[in-house]
Amino acid sequence: MHITECLVSAPGKAILHGEHAVVHGKVALAVSLNLRTYLQLKVTDTSKVCVNLPNIDAFFCWDLDDLRQLIPASNGKREEGKRLDAELVRRLCEFVNVLNGNSDIHSNAALAFLYIYLSLFGSGDLPSVTVSVWSELPAGAGLGSSAAYSVCVAAALLCASGAIPAPLKDLDPTARWCQEDLELINSWAFQGEMIIHGNPSGVDNAVGTWGGMLRFLAGKIIPLSRVPLLRILLTNTNVPRSTKVLVAGVKDKINKFPSVISPVLDSVDAISCTCEKVLSEMTCEPITGEHYNVLEELIDINQHHLNVMGVGHPALDTLCRVTLARGLHSKLTGAGGGGCGITLLRPETDCGVVQATTQDLKDCGFDCWETSIGGPGVQQHSPLSVKEDVLEVLKSY
Repeated sequence: MHITECLVSAPGKAILHGEHAVVHGKVALAVSLNLRTYLQLKVTDTSKVCVNLPNIDAFFCWDLDDLRQLIPASNGKREEGKRLDAELVRRLCEFVNVLNGNSDIHSNAALAFLYIYLSLFGSGDLPSVTVSVWSELPAGAGLGSSAAYSVCVAAALLCASGAIPAPLKDLDPTARWCQEDLELINSWAFQGEMIIHGNPSGVDNAVGTWGGMLRFLAGKIIPLSRVPLLRILLTNTNVPRSTKVLVAGVKDKINKFPSVISPVLDSVDAISCTCEKVLSEMTCEPITGEHYNVLEELIDINQHHLNVMGVGHPALDTLCRVTLARGLHSKLTGAGGGGCGITLLRPETDCGVVQATTQDLKDCGFDCWETSIGGPGVQQHSPLSVKEDVLEVLKSY
C-alpha cells in the first residue's frame, strides 16, 4: 500500500439550465454544489474490507479470502476504460445477491466499491481497509450523490494503489490532483456510475471530479475553467418522480406538437448559452446588479419553458411562488415532476430574508439548504480542514 490513510471529498451537482433539452441535442450547464460526500480510507491488519455508509444505514464487511475468489482467472491490473469487465460484474452480482438485475441502493453501493477495489488490486495482494463515507447530499434526489460517492471511492483507491500520488503536502488543508490524475479518477468513477445506473451520461461524475461548471452538448463534456461562486437555496420538494417517464413525456410532446415544442427547445438552448456568457463575464469584470438581473430573468423564462414541456409540478409551482414573494427567483433542477429546485441569492440578499424564505419552504413540507454552486471538484483533505460534525461521524467508525 502506498498510503495508510486518506480523506477525500467530492461535490454533488445540479443542472443550471438545459435539462430535458439536452436529450434533444441542446446545450446544458451542470454545476457543482457545495454539498459534498466525504470518504475516509484507513489501512488495517484485519484481513477484511469494511465499508460504512451511515447515510443509507448500510455496513459491509468482507473477508479477503472470499474477495480473492471473485477475481476472474484472466484478471490483470486493468486500465481504465469505457467497458466494464462483464465476468467480474457477474461474479459480484452473485456475491451481493443481486438477482435478475434487481439491485437497490445498498447493493449498488457495494457493487461499485468492490468493482473498483478488485479491478485496481486484483492482480496483487488485496489490502485490508476500512472505508467510512458521510454525505451532505440526499440520496435519490437527482443531485449526483452516487457520482460523488463513486468519485471519492475512485480517488481514494487510486491513491492507495499508487496509481496516482496523494497530492496533499504537509501543512496544506486541501489539495487537488493534476489534470492527468483527474482524468483517471473520472474514468474509474464513470465505471462506478455504470455499475449503479447502467447507462449514465457521464455528467455527474465529471462535475464531481472537476467541479465548477460543465457544458454538455451531444455527449461532449467541456469543463469551463472559470465560473463565479453563486449562492443558492437548494430545495427538495420530497415529491418522488420517474426520470424515465418524464423524458418520455417530453418526447411525446415533441412528436405531437413539433412546431410548438421545437422552438421551446431552441429557446432553452439559447438560455444556456446566454447564461454561460454572463457567468464568463462575471469572472473577468466587476460583477454588477445587471448580471444578476439577467440570471434571474433566465431562471424565470426557463422555468416557464419547463412547464410547457410538461415536467413541472404543483410543488415546484409552490416553490416558485413562495420564493418570489420574498423577491427571489427559482426553477426546477433535474428531471422535474417534483424533485429539487434552485433559488438564486444575490450578494446583497439579507440573511433575514434567507432565513424567512427557508422557513416558508420548510412549512410547505420541503427540505431546504443554503449552499453555493461552482465550487471545487474532488479534493484530498487534512482532517483539520473538514467540518467538525463530518469528522466526528467519520471517526466514530
